[in-house]
Amino acid sequence: MPGFVKPLARKAVEKMAEEHGMKKVTEEIALKVKAKYLGIEDDKNKKKIAIVRCDIVSEVCPGIGCLQAYENSKELFERYAGKDTALIGFFTCGGCSGRRTFRLANNLKRYGVDVIHMSSCMLMEEPFNRCIFKEDVNYPSLNPRVLRQGLADASSELIRRY
Repeated sequence: MPGFVKPLARKAVEKMAEEHGMKKVTEEIALKVKAKYLGIEDDKNKKKIAIVRCDIVSEVCPGIGCLQAYENSKELFERYAGKDTALIGFFTCGGCSGRRTFRLANNLKRYGVDVIHMSSCMLMEEPFNRCIFKEDVNYPSLNPRVLRQGLADASSELIRRY
């Protein structure tokens, strides 16, 4: 946690404890504050999804194709249509070699991520070069699993437009 966040977090925890009439901070209060500010929901039935995308492509792509495909349950997100899902992560690989992916995937495990989709920009030939490190990013030891399919042809079409 960045240093500047710690005093803010402490203040939020103490305030909630006070609002609940408690003189001491309990673990329960701390977890409630964490859930409130990190958007962590207690619903265990939600399918928690993350998307990893190319760091280089992120310089020119705001991720609209991936986010719209998720939001509208299109393309490979059709499998989640009508299901209770939450997009809990949207991050870049960290640059060639995908060095950041493994670390962030492990961090997402703490928040119950079920699946991490690789974006189209990492897997398709056009409009960008296919990621030559996709096999490294798709760590076989990762649980949750990383889906190697691209998100959507439509996503790359949207990328082309922007």
